[in-house]
Amino acid sequence: MQYIIVLTTVGSRDDAERIVMSALKSRLAACAQIYGPISSMFWWQGQIEEDEEWACLFKMKESLYKDLEELIKREHPYEVPEIVAIPILMGLEPYLKWVDEETRRKE
Repeated sequence: MQYIIVLTTVGSRDDAERIVMSALKSRLAACAQIYGPISSMFWWQGQIEEDEEWACLFKMKESLYKDLEELIKREHPYEVPEIVAIPILMGLEPYLKWVDEETRRKE
């Protein structure tokens, strides 16, 4: 079984909480953290922009990535949301077992 952390950023804490709760209720992630506000600087439409955002990190099974991606795209307010997956190369076995068990109902 492969595990990943999926990262997305949003412009408000309310949006972050809504997306995280939707993913948890759908059993797409075992847990998620919201960090912020953070200062983001990025290129957008030919200009460097700066904005305050909240980062959401989802701990989940790799096999559920596409479902989470679709959920985030559907609920995200940005035209092009950041959605990236980071592989978990190693982890505490009981923790990874817990991730597996808490997302089991979705598969």
